[in-house]
Amino acid sequence: MRKSRINQILTYFIATVWIANGLFCKVLDLVPRHEQIIGRILGGGFSRPLTILIGLSEIIIAVWILSGYKKKFVAITQIVVVATMNTLEFILVPDLLLWGKFNSLFALIFIIIVYYNAFYQKQFK
Repeated sequence: MRKSRINQILTYFIATVWIANGLFCKVLDLVPRHEQIIGRILGGGFSRPLTILIGLSEIIIAVWILSGYKKKFVAITQIVVVATMNTLEFILVPDLLLWGKFNSLFALIFIIIVYYNAFYQKQFK
């Protein structure tokens, strides 16, 4: 049986989040706050090139998600990346976050969606 419609929708949603953050926010620099966060955490001297590299990495994650290759491994990778990134931001730069420390709540919701989609989403008949 083909994968469920809910699984497809969640997969596209998750990939869209990575593409939006990688391409639009970082690579195209439509949200300069992302470069400021990276600059403050990793140092300002190379913040633009690092922002682009991180953005390209996020786009690669989106492509990986859409490919369906090693679905559980990409889910674990996403969870580790999101949890690590948000923990660092929560501690080091909460003033630069869109919703301040509440960003961690949205990160947790995203992590739950990723986890559910990879590990609990069942085939519907």
